[in-house]
Amino acid sequence: MIPKSVQPLQFQTLSGLRQLAETHRDKVWLLDQFGVLHDGKQPYPGAISTLENIAKTGGKMVIISNSSRRSSVTIEKVKSLGFDASLFLGAITSGELTHQYLQRRDDPWFASLGRSCIHFTWSGRGAISLEGLDLQVVENVEEAEFILAHGTEALGDANGNARSMNLEGLEKILELCAAKRIPMVVANPDYVTVEARDLRVMPGTLADKYEKLGGEVKWMGKPHEIIYNSAMAMAGTDVSDCIAVGDSLHHDIKGANAAGIQSILITGGIHATELGLHGFGEVADSSSVQSLTAKYNAFPSYVLPAFTW
Repeated sequence: MIPKSVQPLQFQTLSGLRQLAETHRDKVWLLDQFGVLHDGKQPYPGAISTLENIAKTGGKMVIISNSSRRSSVTIEKVKSLGFDASLFLGAITSGELTHQYLQRRDDPWFASLGRSCIHFTWSGRGAISLEGLDLQVVENVEEAEFILAHGTEALGDANGNARSMNLEGLEKILELCAAKRIPMVVANPDYVTVEARDLRVMPGTLADKYEKLGGEVKWMGKPHEIIYNSAMAMAGTDVSDCIAVGDSLHHDIKGANAAGIQSILITGGIHATELGLHGFGEVADSSSVQSLTAKYNAFPSYVLPAFTW
């Protein structure tokens, strides 16, 4: 149920963030990275200076991302793309949360998990390290106690290597796991992501399929409350001082709605094709945006073409 306070009857269309930021009303900005700050390969035009301008208004910024990698990797990523990492309080990623919960095991659900897992990971993007988690990676479903989904390109092995596997191969493993009724932890709930204007299939797609097969899934990022609570704890704030910026209605905007946080939809990211957009900064038709928000049942407070000042 979306709180009425964050379900606007009509979003406000902005040409840039200056008007909003200079009100000083939003003290903490929860920023998605892919599709907002950068496309995985390079920063979006104006994104670096926009961050600097928000900082000048006194706004605090936290990256909140469904990346399957640790928070430190995300900070290094934005630094490598030319962003000033000192402008961020830090980053909260779904991969970081997954690592912490698997390591601590102080949550009852995680405490009940075994130690042997099937590991879906990356190959071309680089395998995810499980160092420090005391896990035994197995390839035989009969030996597995849970599935750990970090990626959609490969199957991990006990030596930390990754054997490339297509989606069809991974889905066949899911069918076997569903028959055994073992749980899944998904360290990246995104269905797809923007990469240099192409869309790439992400672990959330596999997790969604697993639920449809009857499997139990623990979702460790947006749109679920767990990641917003961690971000607000990092900033030492609550929902009244926050605004979330993202390009995904299903993950960023629906998550902000559920958390009771105001939100900004960037139309030039993941939904650009659905909105008929072809170039950076192109303005989406308001009626098209409204139809799309109804389709996803996710309602932004504000809409703008790109993360610009």
